[in-house]
Amino acid sequence: MDQDPGRCLDGRVQPLLTPKQQALVDRAAKLADIFAERAAVHDRDNTFPHQNYDDLREAGFLRLSVPEELGGSGAGLTEILPVLERLAMGDGATALAFTMHLSPLGQWASVWRRTKAPRLAELLRKAVDGELVWASITSETGLRNDMTDAKTRAVRVEGGFELSGRKSFATNSAVATHCSTTARYEDADGGPRLLLCQIALDAPGVTIHQTWNTMGMRGTQSNDVELDKVFVEDAAVVHSLPVKHLDSRVLETVWAWAMPAFSAVYTGIAAGALDWTVQTLIRRGKAEDPVLQDVIGECQILLESSRALIYRQADEVTSRRLFTGDIQDGVARSAVVKYAAANNAVQVMQRLVDALGGMSYTKALPFERMWRDVQASTFMPMGNLATRKLVGANVLGVRTLPEIGPDETGPDSRAQG
Repeated sequence: MDQDPGRCLDGRVQPLLTPKQQALVDRAAKLADIFAERAAVHDRDNTFPHQNYDDLREAGFLRLSVPEELGGSGAGLTEILPVLERLAMGDGATALAFTMHLSPLGQWASVWRRTKAPRLAELLRKAVDGELVWASITSETGLRNDMTDAKTRAVRVEGGFELSGRKSFATNSAVATHCSTTARYEDADGGPRLLLCQIALDAPGVTIHQTWNTMGMRGTQSNDVELDKVFVEDAAVVHSLPVKHLDSRVLETVWAWAMPAFSAVYTGIAAGALDWTVQTLIRRGKAEDPVLQDVIGECQILLESSRALIYRQADEVTSRRLFTGDIQDGVARSAVVKYAAANNAVQVMQRLVDALGGMSYTKALPFERMWRDVQASTFMPMGNLATRKLVGANVLGVRTLPEIGPDETGPDSRAQG
């Protein structure tokens, strides 16, 4: 097999980084090169890379986004994004699964830094102690995953709710101990509400069904999760909102963090493929070919364009400028980042096929797996069609859904007219 895809060439692929970012990326690079050696087996066998997760744990990466005051490394959004990109250069499936743990912890950490909420501190400390690995499990077949509604039903019982339904695309469920999930509470005062809940994946009534058999991202093992009257105590309902509303807390956490995190993963896969292609072309004496220079130059420009949006988003989140306008505009801005990165990654892979020819099509080489893995990017939330519709409506001044602003968000928020 040709050289591993995860090794950078003199900084050609990675952006210019701060010393703190670079130190983390250097640590991630060592893992990425190891993950690259295992990726083909998990892709072929359709298995989850548990050994990779053990390595992430041993390297301290599972507590990367936990505040230092709570025992973590204190990495913010601007630090975790290049780590995810570098890991994805080695194995996109591992990087995407890891994102489902790292991003939510980062979201909670950002809220904890402002609120010092004891429950958040408890959860974050459990992650540090190795008692908690997270997954975000909200997708449902036949329903757009925009965090405004759910098919899963919540029924009020003494002390909490019982949740019943089936979730799909449950990435990281193969290793997670707990997850966040959504359910619709039909009988709430003031109309139906979407509940955002925390559950243990070993709780009674939780069943993981082995349904994952896909074209790409096979190592994520994003199987279906069935909930059958799973009890959720009132304290584990961490947020709620009227259904079919855009909510400021959901923007601050899910949209603000998940979109650039997903973007970094898919940018990393494409960057890994570009790096592997460059090494291959140099080894074959093709570096002076002007046609191939054109292809490689276009691919690098596409990746840099993605990074510009990704780090713009990180700056707007860190500075909280993203949360000063209306909610729809914030969601739209977040969705643009993921849309551009996803489609740029797909385009990079297609252009590299022009440079590689038949080498791109053989399972004996890593490019073919990367090509398949990238295809998942355009339909992961927020998908291409939903993004274009939202962005178009936003530019035209059309309100798509009522909004719950920062002064209203929470369990007492009420449906808007």
